[in-house]
Amino acid sequence: MPTARNWALAALALVAGCRSAPPPSVSEFAPLAEAVEGVLGRYPTATVAVVVRRAAPGDTIAYARNADRPFHAASTMKVPVMIEAFRQVEAGTRSWDDPVRVENRFRSIVDGSEYAITDDSDDALYESLGRDVPFRDLVQRAITTSSNLATNLLIDRLTADSVQATAVRLGAPGMRVLRGVEDLKAFEAGLSNRTTAAALATLMEALRDGRAVSSEADAAMIDVLDDQAFNEMIPADLPDGVRVAHKTGEITEIHHDAAVVYPEGATPYVLVILTEGLADKTESARLGAEVSRAVYDVLVGG
Repeated sequence: MPTARNWALAALALVAGCRSAPPPSVSEFAPLAEAVEGVLGRYPTATVAVVVRRAAPGDTIAYARNADRPFHAASTMKVPVMIEAFRQVEAGTRSWDDPVRVENRFRSIVDGSEYAITDDSDDALYESLGRDVPFRDLVQRAITTSSNLATNLLIDRLTADSVQATAVRLGAPGMRVLRGVEDLKAFEAGLSNRTTAAALATLMEALRDGRAVSSEADAAMIDVLDDQAFNEMIPADLPDGVRVAHKTGEITEIHHDAAVVYPEGATPYVLVILTEGLADKTESARLGAEVSRAVYDVLVGG
């Protein structure tokens, strides 16, 4: 769980602006390509994007497959929602203790008609309907239990435009946040949140390197991601003691995971896996876990 100190530091720090470092050179690392392609060959019906980035002084060991192909973002869009929430707190626009009334009523971006969340991975927040909860709790739930209700309450206050602007500022325009979750009219009109593996990797790199909002805020966000409740993909087959700060996303035939992986005694790396076309969640989870282990074995050693 994120400590109270990290939340406080994130709330009190002032926005220092977007600090951009010179881009390192990037080399496609052949052993990664061989290992990942070997796994994916066992899943011929899946469409998969994989991005791996490991920063070292002056160089980035990298692998990319379908890095710029758009996928339905599913719940991975909650990563830039979290970043924007932290940014607004640091800017003084909001406070972590701000009360938010829990209501399951939202407006479609198509015509303003009302809709409600009907499918959610977190039932607990619905027990607070009609009551106030702290802003901080919504951010925690949107990531750790992937609460759709918490996410829509956040987007109503942050605005999708502000979330998108933050993704663009961080160099990830491939992450397109148009709306909240379960806006069926928007979905039918083709207005869905989309992402690329490259965009998600860029956001995770910014968090890893303390460039998303501030070093204090980003450390707190890594703590939130580390508290993820759904661990069937990237963390599943990694050795005990490996810290994985990550966010999953899942809808019909879509299963994603995006992570910063912290191997003991080794350089942290970013891994993004986006999958489409596998109806069996167990199969797509196994694919992600096998890719993750293959990457770990190349970068760290089995």
